[in-house]
Amino acid sequence: MIISKKKPIYKINERLKLYLERYDREVKLPISYEDLTRWSQGMTLYDADGKDTLWESVIYPNSDMEQLQTGLTKIYALLKTDGDTEVIGHLRVDRIDYCHFGNSKPFRIKIKNQFNDNHDYFYIKKADASRVYGLELEYILSPNRISFIVDGSTLVEEHIAGIPGDIYIDRYMMSEQVNKAGLAKEFVKFNERCFVLLLGDMRSYNYVIDVTPDFDREQYRVRPIDFDQQTYEGRRQMYLPQFFKENLPVVEFCTEILTPVTVNQYQYEERVLIKKRYLLAQKRLNLLLDCMSKDEISRPEKVKRLKTELNAYHQTRRFNRCVSMGGILRLHLLLMLGKPKPKRLRGKTSFKS
Repeated sequence: MIISKKKPIYKINERLKLYLERYDREVKLPISYEDLTRWSQGMTLYDADGKDTLWESVIYPNSDMEQLQTGLTKIYALLKTDGDTEVIGHLRVDRIDYCHFGNSKPFRIKIKNQFNDNHDYFYIKKADASRVYGLELEYILSPNRISFIVDGSTLVEEHIAGIPGDIYIDRYMMSEQVNKAGLAKEFVKFNERCFVLLLGDMRSYNYVIDVTPDFDREQYRVRPIDFDQQTYEGRRQMYLPQFFKENLPVVEFCTEILTPVTVNQYQYEERVLIKKRYLLAQKRLNLLLDCMSKDEISRPEKVKRLKTELNAYHQTRRFNRCVSMGGILRLHLLLMLGKPKPKRLRGKTSFKS
């Protein structure tokens, strides 16, 4: 599939800002994204195999570093303890990394506990309305909670722990220790979540696998880490991870493990769970969708194409009345969460959704 090479940054408008203030997402920060761009030196970071990670460790002048130490630990406190700075006296900024790859050009901040060397990460990025909508939808409708805060053109996100999807596929997916049925089930449910929420570009390096040991087997959660392509692309297939070539080994893995009946069962289960969250948070979700419906977060030609493709998928003409991606998502959610229980299928497994 051909994906947009460069998605524009969409500014956070006043309506979305008011929404973020209402739900304590808009916070005054001591350090902005622009403050971090003034480094003096950078060194390429390599992984254990000597491959370029696309990140570089950046160094700042001594005159700036003290201010950055204080400001970044305060931001970590805002993210983790609602600004209670009494608990961060033993924390220090251990390293700041920068990534040239991607739309948000993120900085990754490594925070270390001086007492026991335990460390954590968080990210500072250019604030993009598409990404903010994606993060908030993930918080409301997915099984995952994610912490983030915004200040003008600066976005701060917590680190999402897990094994990057491309690494997991290459090194771990076919291991004898893997609970194959459980992993295949989670991949199917993840695929369905992305389509219901219209979260695009879930190539294997844009999600992580969170592995949790249980008393008799491993449990898995596939979590997106890139929300830049929230309700942006015009092609329906862009919102289905199964159609990216990077995920072909996953599709083949699931096809081998699961039957068509089981696939449809898991897709239905996931829609039921999303619907329960939808009903519990309907007021908040409607406010968010109101913001999206009046916001410009894609190009007119993409809006037009997605309306056409979703009309065909849902066998309706109702999308013709939508004038924005937010309006499309609102109707798509309504139709997806109202789909009946699937009929039993026979034959080869299919992930067509």
